[in-house]
Amino acid sequence: MTTASHLVVAASSSKGSGLTPLFLLLGLFAFTYLILIRPQRNRAKALRETQATLAPGSEIMTTAGLYATVVEIGDDSVTLETSPGVHQRYARAAVARVITSGTGEDAGEDPDEGVGEETEGEAPDGASAIER
Repeated sequence: MTTASHLVVAASSSKGSGLTPLFLLLGLFAFTYLILIRPQRNRAKALRETQATLAPGSEIMTTAGLYATVVEIGDDSVTLETSPGVHQRYARAAVARVITSGTGEDAGEDPDEGVGEETEGEAPDGASAIER
């Protein structure tokens, strides 16, 4: 017998299951679902919840990276104050995340309060002025 005929006999006598390709396909689908589809659905759900909980006074960031304060909320749009006295209307879907809530106890506080302020005799890194 030649080598080719041994391969043909070995291939025909193998007892492999015909379901192996089906299991591989199902495994690939499960992997794709767990790695790609499910996390994306969770992110989309969290974004919808964030957009639904907007309130006037909330500081937000848009998908373009613009930081603003919510002034008014409509059905499909929100009016944002980007600078004092400057109001712009955006689609509600453009809100990427809420920085501070308009209804929470942190509303009205200045997020930059205390930043960059030094007390007398204290260096910015916390070391005393004498040590410098």
